[in-house]
Amino acid sequence: MLSQKYRFHSRGGVRHAYQKGKTIRTPLMSLVYVPNTRHFQRFSVVISKKVLRSAVGRNRIRRRVYEAIRLELPEFSAEQDCVFVIYNKSVSTMPFRELRRFIHDLLQRSLIETHNQE
Repeated sequence: MLSQKYRFHSRGGVRHAYQKGKTIRTPLMSLVYVPNTRHFQRFSVVISKKVLRSAVGRNRIRRRVYEAIRLELPEFSAEQDCVFVIYNKSVSTMPFRELRRFIHDLLQRSLIETHNQE
């Protein structure tokens, strides 16, 4: 499980990311990212009830995504807030290795786009 240090603690941070951040969209999920003033990244996973009615299923997806983020975190040392918005319930059944690679690619793209803007 991802440490509390690397998670959002209020909706204000997520709202700020939605308002000021850039978005990378894919068919399964999107990544909203915005630079922060902290010296570490923070993450959030958002899943609508429209995607999956069951809270148990939404929490399963959330845990899988947080675990993939935790395993990818040592490679990324950006100072940004990231919000993963899940669109498709197939994330709960896809192989974990594929999910991890998918998240790795999204984080890599966010770093590249952040460096291109500077």
